[in-house]
Amino acid sequence: MILIPVPSSDFDPSEASIPWKILSESNFRFQFATPDGKKAKADERMLNGKGLGILKSGFIARKDARDAYLEMENSNEFKNPIPYSEIKEKDFQAILLPGGHAQGMKEYLESEVLQNVIVDFFHSEKPVAAICHGVLLAARSINPKTNKSVLYEKNTTALLQKQELLAYYTTRLWLGNYYKTYPLTVQAEVTSFLKSKEQFKTGGSLSVRDSLENPNVGFTVLDGNYLSARWPGDVYQFASKFKTLLGSIS
Repeated sequence: MILIPVPSSDFDPSEASIPWKILSESNFRFQFATPDGKKAKADERMLNGKGLGILKSGFIARKDARDAYLEMENSNEFKNPIPYSEIKEKDFQAILLPGGHAQGMKEYLESEVLQNVIVDFFHSEKPVAAICHGVLLAARSINPKTNKSVLYEKNTTALLQKQELLAYYTTRLWLGNYYKTYPLTVQAEVTSFLKSKEQFKTGGSLSVRDSLENPNVGFTVLDGNYLSARWPGDVYQFASKFKTLLGSIS
């Protein structure tokens, strides 16, 4: 059983649904968790493109992700999440941390309950997969024994500063802080938790998104049982590498 915690709203539909679909097709089972145990909603703008204007085609979730999200949204596991407070690490094989940038993400990114759960997963050396802002949640998870982030000695990637600032400055006149979750960029904050800034890996080209047929276009970083990726353009490689990681320990 794989745990996917999400906020009540505003998580990225691609980063949750594509891994869910690929792994579900390989007979992995999932449990979703939300702050209050009620069904969550993804970032509507990423699904309908409202307000993105001429940039819609570049920013909206792709059709394959929108289709996967609709399938996930109608699944029994997505309809029946547990509250964060009921999560017990021992009940799960692994945890997957999706991202998202809109303001509704803050209850997830700032959840001390989730941060403590993530510490437990790292302590048990179970697979942890984080993408985009999901890496920020992992980075904020402080091991009380060391007073350091669980990522302190890990190699990782996350949403790149140049990606975040490009989206923000391109749309801020009409979308405000929609693409700027916090004053500090994800890359800057994640790097601040690491032992060395060289542990943060930026990867290659961002001009093309990966796909089911060509996952190698994406970029991920695997360090032990911890897997990270940058953005929805890496999600197929992210799902494929997570599937391999899960298979290696099952």
